[in-house]
Amino acid sequence: MDTDARPTGRKLTRKGRETRQRIVAAAAELMYERGIAEATMEEVRAAAGVSGSQIYHYFADKQALLLAVIDFQTEAVLAMHQPQFCRLDTMAGLRQWRDMHVEYHRRLQCRGGCPIGSLGGEVAETNPEARLAVAAGLVRWEAAIRDGLQAMHDRGELDADPEDLALALLAALQGGLLLTQIQRRVKPLEAALDTVLDHIQSWIRSSRVGGS
Repeated sequence: MDTDARPTGRKLTRKGRETRQRIVAAAAELMYERGIAEATMEEVRAAAGVSGSQIYHYFADKQALLLAVIDFQTEAVLAMHQPQFCRLDTMAGLRQWRDMHVEYHRRLQCRGGCPIGSLGGEVAETNPEARLAVAAGLVRWEAAIRDGLQAMHDRGELDADPEDLALALLAALQGGLLLTQIQRRVKPLEAALDTVLDHIQSWIRSSRVGGS
């Protein structure tokens, strides 16, 4: 998505980009906390400190704003995890990634769930365009996980299919986060991730385990 474009397709000035970003960030927070349907354009306007005409200067309608929010949340989540992604080519790095997720959601008291997954759950059956945007974000997340597993496979340490394992790990993360949010305890997230990581560990060549 071109974050520098207006509804007219013209490029934004620096000030325009900052205003647009402020609107998207405010909308992302409201939609995350209250849900897409409950977050009104008027509330976004007030939270961002802009006028109604400014919102519609950058976004033709709420759908356009929602798509920008999906892009915003995708970039934010991937950026937060970026330091860990480069370490996912060892079991130690994968376990640290698991611990990071568990501790983060423990600090949040198991509230909120995944910003991308939460949006996906709301739009999956009602908004095909938004569903595809969320799916694209999750594909990027899966690819970042797969890169580490692929590196292990290329070094001859991992005997299983990196693509299947990356998908299973992301599915475990998303499912675990949903149950953690509902049950208000991190045990579901721990169990889901540990089960997949133990499965990955079982595919590590015994002669290379010392490097994990």
